[in-house]
Amino acid sequence: MLKWNSNGIQIRLLIIFIGILIVACVRNPPLSPPDVPTQPSDTETSLTSNSQPPPTPIADPELLPEPPLIVEEDLFLTRTLEELNRDSPLEPVFFEYDSSELNEINRAVLETNANILSRYQEWVVTIEGHCDERGTPEYNLGLGERRALAARDYLIELGLKQERLRTVSYGKEFPFNPNNDEVAWASNRRAHFVITAQ
Repeated sequence: MLKWNSNGIQIRLLIIFIGILIVACVRNPPLSPPDVPTQPSDTETSLTSNSQPPPTPIADPELLPEPPLIVEEDLFLTRTLEELNRDSPLEPVFFEYDSSELNEINRAVLETNANILSRYQEWVVTIEGHCDERGTPEYNLGLGERRALAARDYLIELGLKQERLRTVSYGKEFPFNPNNDEVAWASNRRAHFVITAQ
């Protein structure tokens, strides 16, 4: 119980205490309860059922992923000739020993190559004819030429223009595989495609 004396100390203390309480309440207002979504009543639902649906929110353009600048197919258009030939989309075709005849596998590979060349009309291709190490240099140069021409002629049959397709024979020079066995020889008997202009 407070005793009120003449010097008013207790009154002053009471006033100071009330002042502190007021300042504390002003600085820290009471927390309001969080907004809780309420279910509309049956009456509200029936009143709003004929109204228009809410507008679709528009996505923030800064949050949308950027579209790719180059489609995957067109990556070939940005590459240099060296890069194109290092990771060439054009596959070589391989031949039987002492043969320049195209088999079913050769034709399937050439058809795939023709589809690629049809997409990239600017490309000019040199078809290199290669042989394994057996036989004379002169004979292998002739056989390499026949292999390159066989590949070129089939591509022309498939609709490619002859002026886009050049041929050269290297005979037994520049083997894929330098070994002296059947596996190496089979990989060296080929018509190889080099993109020479784009």
